[in-house]
Amino acid sequence: MEKRPIVAFDFASKQEIETFLTHFPITEKLFVKIGMELFYQEGPAIVNFLRTQGHDIFLDLKLHDIPNTVQKAMRGIAKMGVKITNVHAAGGVEMMQAAKQGLSDGTAEDQTIPELIAVTQLTSTSEEQMHDDQLIKVSLQESVLHYAKCAEKAGLEGVVCSAHEVEKIHEATNEDFICLTPGIRPQGASVGDQKRVMTPAKAREIGSNYIVVGRPITQAENPYQSYLQIKKEWNGEA
Repeated sequence: MEKRPIVAFDFASKQEIETFLTHFPITEKLFVKIGMELFYQEGPAIVNFLRTQGHDIFLDLKLHDIPNTVQKAMRGIAKMGVKITNVHAAGGVEMMQAAKQGLSDGTAEDQTIPELIAVTQLTSTSEEQMHDDQLIKVSLQESVLHYAKCAEKAGLEGVVCSAHEVEKIHEATNEDFICLTPGIRPQGASVGDQKRVMTPAKAREIGSNYIVVGRPITQAENPYQSYLQIKKEWNGEA
């Protein structure tokens, strides 16, 4: 099956999305990421709008709160019909288990429970920042692997991680454990504020299950052509 890169819809409004989508054929059904910037402006209505257009949704809200609050929030998210959503692994095993239960409780019997993944360390975080700001004194890789194991213990489907940690995470967890990797940049593209990046082709080689691509597509002169090129690289066709 052909894999689609997840397009990061880091837009401020529905209007910006509608303008962006005019670059794509109606028949091209995307897998898109809705993050905090867009969701806090437009709310659940933007999820429904994109779903009615036939697009799949990764709802990237990175929940991190006490278990009871996260569980109740996930019940509501489950009703939106998204494909993937997430929490911060730093919330702990109990919180992640509560999130998983909330998704199960909120999903109708005839619907598929969304995949739940956990953020390990943000791809904008360097090892120095992790040491200084979070007072985590192990290596960045050790921290990521620990969080991945906690997510697996909690019953989650996988993690959000840098592509540079994918191989080690697959070695440390079960064979079905998902690694969703942001910070993907085509060869020669600007890195921006990301610290740990990788090309689509290399991410495929090392075993990423999903990749997230934002500005190289959304800010391209020809977004559709950029999308097709990245999709070809992701599928090993270029």
